[in-house]
Amino acid sequence: MTDIQRIDPAAFQEMLEGGELEGQMILDVREPYEWEYYHDDRAVLMPMNTIPARMEELPRDRSIYVVCAHGVRSVNVCLYLRQQGFDNLVNVDGGMAAIASLRGFQYD
Repeated sequence: MTDIQRIDPAAFQEMLEGGELEGQMILDVREPYEWEYYHDDRAVLMPMNTIPARMEELPRDRSIYVVCAHGVRSVNVCLYLRQQGFDNLVNVDGGMAAIASLRGFQYD
């Protein structure tokens, strides 16, 4: 995973709350039932298995911050998108569980 940027959940949360991610894409690759349980309204839901069919919806000219539940699926999506020619990918380590914890919400 050396060519995929990573960000820890605290830094991601700080950037999110500080408006530094304005104009960037936050891509949530979890399933709809996970999204319904807990999500950030600034994210776009695109379940991992739908990515190949929906790649035209992804920007190539700005960063994509990829998040899942715990950071495993998001790494795989980053690796896949890198193979498809996307450059500005950032994996959110720990996923929504870590972000939720920082916000005082018990994710699982």
